[in-house]
Amino acid sequence: MIDDAHPLDAATWLRPTRLSDAASRAEALTRSRAYMRPWEPVRPDSFYTEEGQRERLAGMLAEREAGRVMPWVLSDAEDRVVGGFNLNSIVLGPFRSATLGYWVDVEYAGRGLATAAVRRICELARDGLRLHRIEAGTVLHNTASQRVLAKSGFEEFGVAPRYLHIDGEWRDHRLFQRILHDGPATGVS
Repeated sequence: MIDDAHPLDAATWLRPTRLSDAASRAEALTRSRAYMRPWEPVRPDSFYTEEGQRERLAGMLAEREAGRVMPWVLSDAEDRVVGGFNLNSIVLGPFRSATLGYWVDVEYAGRGLATAAVRRICELARDGLRLHRIEAGTVLHNTASQRVLAKSGFEEFGVAPRYLHIDGEWRDHRLFQRILHDGPATGVS
């Protein structure tokens, strides 16, 4: 289930990240660099290269093997990367929580794909990982991302001052969470 591809619409899929996504991911990130600048950390130019993405993906996939990260991509009909979604900092045991991060290619933004992907990831986190809760944060003025979270069942629970270093400064963030279930903390501890 978690390792399957999931259609979001007739031409877009949510699927697990592969190392072979490096070139396509670099292209999408380069195309979207200016669009995403207000919501992202300052990145070196090497981040936007195939080699830079291959290194990043290798690290993510190693973290996935260790059970700490679940990375997915949005892919189009030609299997090109048009977005990325991660469950980060996965903690099991009695906490059973993770942090969600995501981005969508500028050419695919505003189509409801982020909302569809976040909803599906919540289902996969609940049913596949048996997570209890997912947290996400947005820069205060990122209303588009806040709408995605609200439409996906997340509730705001606070503001974190100077939470992340984004676009060259420590930025305050709105914090959101979604409780996925209230069943027992079962499964791998």
